Amino acid sequence: MFPILEAEFLAPEIKRFVIEAPRVARKRRAGQFVIVRLHERGERIPLTIADGDPERGTITLIVQGVGKTTKLMNLLEAGDAILDLVGPLGSPSDVRRYGTVVVIGGGVGTAIAWPTARAMKQAGNRVVGIVGARSRQLVLLEPEMRAICDELEIVTDDGSSGRQGVVIDPLCERIMRGDRIDLVLAIGPVRMMQAVAEMTRPSGIRTIVSLNSLMVDGTGMCGGCRVSTRDGTRFACVDGPEFDAHAVDFDTLARRNRTYRDSEAAALEAFRADPNSALAQVRHSCRLEPTHPPEEAASR
Repeated sequence: MFPILEAEFLAPEIKRFVIEAPRVARKRRAGQFVIVRLHERGERIPLTIADGDPERGTITLIVQGVGKTTKLMNLLEAGDAILDLVGPLGSPSDVRRYGTVVVIGGGVGTAIAWPTARAMKQAGNRVVGIVGARSRQLVLLEPEMRAICDELEIVTDDGSSGRQGVVIDPLCERIMRGDRIDLVLAIGPVRMMQAVAEMTRPSGIRTIVSLNSLMVDGTGMCGGCRVSTRDGTRFACVDGPEFDAHAVDFDTLARRNRTYRDSEAAALEAFRADPNSALAQVRHSCRLEPTHPPEEAASR
């Protein structure tokens, strides 16, 4: 079991968890993720590690309640526990000194971009942050991003915070002005990342995206997270989750992400009909004596 030490909503349907996971906290690097399972019959879902504290032995996860499992997780509070948590998984971000790095976070993608943006700043880069959301109440981690970025632009669909527009607008303006950009990191919805890739392609600006492919085991064995690229098929869990944006077939990625849409909708409908029963199942599973201590389970 992995105890939840802190839990708070950052925005509607978006919750931050601080979880006790000492080995993961010591080993994790920017860009990596964990796979969690809430109860014995629960599905396995990947979640990017937003932060970690090796001395305290904790990691931070930021979860957007979209489907059954993420909505169920967002019902948990401090004092609850997660049954299984495996990681750190995936290849870390390629952090080095590039020069000027533009980091774009769309929606909850900001939570994934933040640790890499911080690592890029620590590596000596000039970091320009662009954070996009539908409205003010959905803007994530603005104070944290301001603390590490040399410049930060906030863009909202309705203009309630920062400027009105879409998250790629400031990038377009910088490219049109001829600003120096050595690397772009874009994380968010698939079509947003695709739009960024097409915007930077003509100028040959190196662009990296973190992909949200369907994933089961996280070790490259199931093949569910395969990504079509110009170099052939790759797997997001072991070859990624970060990829050269100009090499990714985003149309195929979007289709694959819709594979289980009907099943996911049915599961969510059943959950909404009886969320308390699902929550009780999580709490019952996490009260059972674990077969392996958390320290051992985290390293598998």
